Amino acid sequence: MKNRHPKGLIVLFFTEMWERFSFYGMRAILVLYLTQETIGENPGLGWTKADALSLYAWYMGLVYGMSIPGGILADRLLGQKKTVLVGGVLIAAGQLTLAVPGIETFYAGLALIISGVGCLKPNISTMVGGLYREGDSRRDSGFVIFYIGINIGAFAAPLAVGAVGELYGWRYAFGMAGIGMLLGLAVYLWGQKHLKDVGLRTSPKAAEVDKKTPLTPVERDRVIVLLISFLIVVVFWAAYEQAGGLMNLYTKEKINRVIFDWKIPTSWFQSVPAAFVIILGGVVAAFWARRSKKGKENSSLFKMALGIMITGSGFLFMSGAAMQAETGVKAMLIFLVMAYLLHVVGELCLSPVALSFITKLAPAKYAASMMGLYFAATGLGGLAAGKVGELATRAGEFEVFTGIFVFCAVFGLLLLVFFKKLKALTHGAEEIKS
Repeated sequence: MKNRHPKGLIVLFFTEMWERFSFYGMRAILVLYLTQETIGENPGLGWTKADALSLYAWYMGLVYGMSIPGGILADRLLGQKKTVLVGGVLIAAGQLTLAVPGIETFYAGLALIISGVGCLKPNISTMVGGLYREGDSRRDSGFVIFYIGINIGAFAAPLAVGAVGELYGWRYAFGMAGIGMLLGLAVYLWGQKHLKDVGLRTSPKAAEVDKKTPLTPVERDRVIVLLISFLIVVVFWAAYEQAGGLMNLYTKEKINRVIFDWKIPTSWFQSVPAAFVIILGGVVAAFWARRSKKGKENSSLFKMALGIMITGSGFLFMSGAAMQAETGVKAMLIFLVMAYLLHVVGELCLSPVALSFITKLAPAKYAASMMGLYFAATGLGGLAAGKVGELATRAGEFEVFTGIFVFCAVFGLLLLVFFKKLKALTHGAEEIKS
């Protein structure tokens, strides 16, 4: 059984699964809670859609943007292992704080979650890479397994947390998200014996020597590749993260959610992308494997460009939904489902590829910091997503959905047109496949 993965992967799998349960549970109900009227059986904060989407934008930007200081904290002070623990504690505290009534506790809870995700997210992903030695053929499949854990949590959270929030009370839902993170912390602490040599802080003397040692030409080339990929990541998540903001509110107001006289809770549709990831993850991986065997192009930058174009095409279905809704009837559910399907195919071409790519190409002394930059790019994309969604309150949903499609198509095509030049700029670093 020499091809078995390290036991530490199981520990990180379940830790991340529960952290994503906590994160995506809260994300599924955030704009719904903000826009819910202040009166009635289950009152919210009564914000306008524009204000709710603006806060969503800043939350998504900051929650991943804090990955930069989170990565630096791990690289220079605590190490990845301890920083993940600190992050988990902060996230749990933040979710439980949201369960306490009051606008002050609401903002305090958001601040704690933002800080916690910034500490945990880049470092736990880097630790997955640290389970494998350089050149270990199991690394990519290890990240696929890890990514499945992310999406199991992302699938279960909107169903459980969303149902509790919409049917029983928002405070109970925030509390449930907090309990999810506590379970993740319990798994992480229990599994420390399987993570003994992973995520440790570099000794101060070695760190000082490392800091003064300049990057080699090969390392500089690889950093260039990563910086190019981060730009692609920003554009991708600006489109993809419409799911938790604009598309979430659009589903509530203009999609026909009734099946056999039963109205599906809005938050449940946040589980659809994760379900597609679990179903299609192996299919997409097998597709790239077949292309590789045939000797066809399957470099990371190529996959990312294709992923953006596929994701953008999903917004054609949302444009169709908007056209139908403008006739005075609610749009068919199939438009939403097909949009999410294409978004996920695009995601599978980009997101797990990028995670593995960074752990391969990042210089060792900047491993967590580069992962932090990746998630900061994700956060910048989330910020842009919220701002684009906010634009729909003025320009109209059809115009915004169509605009996203056009932008993604043009951006992806430009990447493919200049692909050879971009690949040449890497001086061979991009030959490391993902």
